[in-house]
Parts: sequence; C-alpha cells; structure tokens
Amino acid sequence: MNREDIEFQGEGGVTLRGWFYPARNTITPAPVVVLAHGLSCVKEMHLDDYAVVFSEAGLNVLAYDHRNFGDSEGTPRQEVDPVLQYRDFRNAITYATTRPEVDASKIGIWGSSFSGGHVLMVAAIDKRVKAVVSQVPFITGPRTLSRAIRPDFIPVFRAIQEGDRLNRFTGGEPAMLPVVAADPTAQAVMPAADAYEWFSKTAADRAPNWKNELTARSMEMVTEYAPGTFISRIAPTPLLMIVADNDRVAPFELALDAYEEAREPKQIIVKQGGHFDFYSGPGFDELSAAARDHFVKHLRG
Repeated sequence: MNREDIEFQGEGGVTLRGWFYPARNTITPAPVVVLAHGLSCVKEMHLDDYAVVFSEAGLNVLAYDHRNFGDSEGTPRQEVDPVLQYRDFRNAITYATTRPEVDASKIGIWGSSFSGGHVLMVAAIDKRVKAVVSQVPFITGPRTLSRAIRPDFIPVFRAIQEGDRLNRFTGGEPAMLPVVAADPTAQAVMPAADAYEWFSKTAADRAPNWKNELTARSMEMVTEYAPGTFISRIAPTPLLMIVADNDRVAPFELALDAYEEAREPKQIIVKQGGHFDFYSGPGFDELSAAARDHFVKHLRG
C-alpha cells in the first residue's frame, strides 16, 4: 500500500508525524478519515491495518502519533496530556483539509481506547466532522479509576502523584510508571493480564519504538478527563460505538451508559471479547469492516 510520511503542527507548534494513505479506486478529491491510537500506543500498533481497510474503500486516511510518543515531537516524553491530544486531533483535521486529495466537506474520525474518548469530544465540538467511530472508548477518568484499578492500588497511585508533583515543583525529573506488568498484582497503569500480553507481543512484532512507561503526571491528568460527558452534543453527526463485553481496561458499562445519552443518528455494536481483541484476527476483520461501512455510508453516500 502506497503511503506518505507526513508531518504537521500540533497545538503550540509541536511537530506531529504520521502517515497519509491516498484513497484507492476513486476520483479525487475524496473523503478523509483521521485516526489516532490509545494510551501510550504508537501508530505501528495496527493503525496501519485500519488505514489500509479504509483506503481500499475509497477513503483518504491520516494516521499519526500523539505528541510525546513515537515519531512525534514533544516533551516530557511519554506524557499524556488529554487536552493537548484532543486539540492536536483538531489540528490533524485542519492539516488533512489542506491536502488536494481531500474533500474538506467530508471528514471522518476514528479512535480506539483513549482516543475513542477523544473522538467523542472532537465530534461534539468540531462540526467539520461528518462521521465518527469510537471503539472500546475511554469515557470518564474518575469512574474508570475506581473500576479498572484495584482499590488497594488507588492510595498508592495518589501518593506517587503527590510525591511527583512536589519533586517537579523543586526541579526534579518526572516520575515514571510502567504501562503494563507481567504480574497482574503489580503496580502498573493497566494491571490486567490481557494488557500485558497485547502490549508485549505487539511491541515485539510491530512497534519496537513503544516504551513501557508513562509519566506519573499522565495518570493525574487522565483521571481528570471525562470526554463522554460531551456525547449528547455529537448529533446530528452519525456515531458508531464499538464495545467489548469483557473490557477490563475501559469498562464497557461506562460506554453503554454514555451511549444511552447520545442522540440519533447512532449505532452500537457490542461484541464478545476484551479490550484488545479487535486489533487483529477475526475481531479486526469484522469491526474494521463495520467502521469502513459507517464511513462509506456517511462520507461517500
């Protein structure tokens, strides 16, 4: 698949880098779908697979790394700032509209996991977006913390954040936390066995530039972020939400609650599986096709 390495300016002038896939078998200018990944992930972790599916359906695709991760610039490295990531997503849309291959009136956005939350917020506020797919979405930081992290870990996380804040205030380096750990009882951002298996295997097979660490401040900001509260404002932009019924990272009950608040037009697909089951194999085949069909219907008509 022919693709172009691209870069554009994110919020505050930070250079963001990614790929542009031209639409296949269609007349230009054509619609575009903007993709971004989840917490700590880099674009090599299967974003290219989704991009190929969408491109072959006659859609341009822009996939990129969040600031501070992968090929994109930004410091502190390995730090997640949800607000800046959300604003960068809107800058990615703007960059896409400047390309001659792109029909600027037909913009779609796709996000998974943490960026599945971003796209809800972007679609609610940025009405350039004409179709949105949110896969296994992060809905709310406070409620996710209480459900996804063992209760005895929460005081430890808070103590780490408080110590890190004091350390940074006095000029120290940011404290780091592992994203995953082999021992599901160990301290990690995602203390789940399927998270460790997916990140370890995917990094080894596809993404050697992924790093198993986040700044402690990332988790402080993540727990303050609640993009699902914007979901009722997405309409009339068509929404497709994809949910896994055994999701232990982004609890599916929170996604179902949020979906009830969304207005028509909307569609939900609830599939058996865990948070990481839709990036490869039969789950990927089925749900990338569902996302593709959503974009084709609403962007190509």
